Parts: sequence; structure tokens; C-alpha cells
Amino acid sequence: MKKTLIGIVVVLALAGAGIWQFSGSAKTAPDVTFTSLTGQKITMQDLRGKVVLVKFWATSCVTCIAQMPDTIKNYNELSPKGFETIAVAMQYDPANYVKNYADTRKLPFTVAIDAQGEIAKAFGDVQLTPTAFLIDKEGHIVKRYLGNYDKASFLSTVNKALAS
Repeated sequence: MKKTLIGIVVVLALAGAGIWQFSGSAKTAPDVTFTSLTGQKITMQDLRGKVVLVKFWATSCVTCIAQMPDTIKNYNELSPKGFETIAVAMQYDPANYVKNYADTRKLPFTVAIDAQGEIAKAFGDVQLTPTAFLIDKEGHIVKRYLGNYDKASFLSTVNKALAS
């Protein structure tokens, strides 16, 4: 009985996530304020007119670190076309680790620390890393990515959003 109940809960949770991700009506990204490592405040409203990747990550996340070279490459290639990346370090990630990583790797995009966990909560209570959200020029969430994702498909989706 217990296994059946757990199975039902898991199926319902996955179905809910699938409905959220693939529902026909685009969800508007939450109106949050990111605080960069340099203290700059950036709101989602400030980013309107750009295609934005909001990527939740941690210095202790092996997959996050493995994806970072591609994140840098994509940002460098696409930012002249109106693509922005905000790398949001999770609440549990020590600020000095994040700053050290960003400085030593010379991350070219905005790195923010979600010190209170409020940004993660606003984006649907993000707890797993990496989790990323691709947001179109009007501020709608186009796609949610969890873990590794197909690079070609990602770039195709980004380029389509940049073209519209």
C-alpha cells in the first residue's frame, strides 16, 4: 500500500511539472531583483527586450561546473544579439566560493547570489541544480531545463526566441 501511494505521488508530481512546462499559455517570469556580486541590482523588468537565461547553480554541483564552459561560450556568442545570462548561486553556496569561482573563471555574465532563497522560491521553489529558465523578450518563460540538456536543441530555442 505504501509503495503504491508513493508511486501515485511521484506520478502526480511529474505530471504537474510536465503540465507546467508544456502548457499552452506561457508563464510570465516572476518579477524578482537579482543582486550581482558587484552589488548591482537588476530586475526582470530591466531585462525586457532581451532573451534571458536564468540559471540556478552551485559551486558544489558537478553538472553545473561541467556546463559552465558552454554557458560562457553561448553568452559570448549570443549576447551581441540580445541574449543575457544571469547565473543565480543557490542560498546554501558560500558567497566567497561563488565569488572565487566567478573571478578565477572570469565569468562574463551576471552572477547573483540568492542569499535568502527568495529568487529560487519565486521560480517555483527551485531546489535542484542546475535548473535554468529561458525567458523571451516579453518576459515569458519559454522553457525550463533541469540537469543536462541537448545543446543543439537549446541553441535552436534561443535563436528562435532572439529572432522573434
